[in-house]
Amino acid sequence: MILTPLPLTADRDIPAPVLTELAALYTSNREFHALSGDFPDPDDVRPEQVAAALADELADPGAEMLLARSEGRLVGVAITLARHPDPADPDPWIGLLMVDATRHRQGYGRRLAALVEDRFRAAGRTALRLAALDNNPKALAFWTSLGYEVIGHRPDLRLGRPCAVLRKTLRVPRRAARLAVLDPDGAVFLFRYDDVETGGHWSLPGGGLEPGETPVEGALRELREETGWTDLEPGPLLHTWEVDYTYGTTPVRQHEDIYVARGPRREPTGPHLAAAHAADGILEWRWWSRAELTAPDATVWPPGLAALLDAFEKGAGS
Repeated sequence: MILTPLPLTADRDIPAPVLTELAALYTSNREFHALSGDFPDPDDVRPEQVAAALADELADPGAEMLLARSEGRLVGVAITLARHPDPADPDPWIGLLMVDATRHRQGYGRRLAALVEDRFRAAGRTALRLAALDNNPKALAFWTSLGYEVIGHRPDLRLGRPCAVLRKTLRVPRRAARLAVLDPDGAVFLFRYDDVETGGHWSLPGGGLEPGETPVEGALRELREETGWTDLEPGPLLHTWEVDYTYGTTPVRQHEDIYVARGPRREPTGPHLAAAHAADGILEWRWWSRAELTAPDATVWPPGLAALLDAFEKGAGS
């Protein structure tokens, strides 16, 4: 699927061939227009009515219409707003997302929504909002399935229709690697963090990868910076998982590769550890026994670390 801005003529009109495509797409969505009341007769949506409706939508500063094409055919449209008229609202909006009704249930809506999110994510925006009509439960189900959460209810600005307002945090993908360092008794070394989004938790040494760095290289570098240990060799991959949290001030979706290493039971050491821990938000450290990992009040990343280590030990001894 390719997403491109709506082309306009020198007089800011929609070119006739594009308007014909748009009118066909709008006409196919009779069920939505019957709910929205955007057109006098949802069974007779005319090109001039579509042009007038789009002119109203695009009159707002920062509004943009995006055309989604697959194999050269127009399969969907999205209208976005860089900033809401309400100065207290800091987020961009999706004003409309519509897919050719003959292409429903084929994944086009999800792909179109993802492309719109990518555009705003690339522009440095950290969240996105939209409004779903209260009388359109299908739309509400679609958006919530994509991770949008209802944050309020209010009438829309143009026609005063009751709507649910939804919001989604736009997370930046981040690659990371960690080491599960085991002492001779099977205890594992962990750091404690207090993330502004997820709260306090304990995690393995490691962190984000630098450009061109492999996961093993990144895990060893992070271990050296955070503990001063330089004599450990990573073993096999233990686990991969993803976690949502806020890195600094940036919401991220972090993909982590976790490896196992064996070493003596010791303390972190080195002249720069205090500064490194402060920069990374590390509050404290300690060795955890397998029993401590399974305590009800233990918040450890990744979840189920004790079971992962048990399975690893069993496999290593077989």
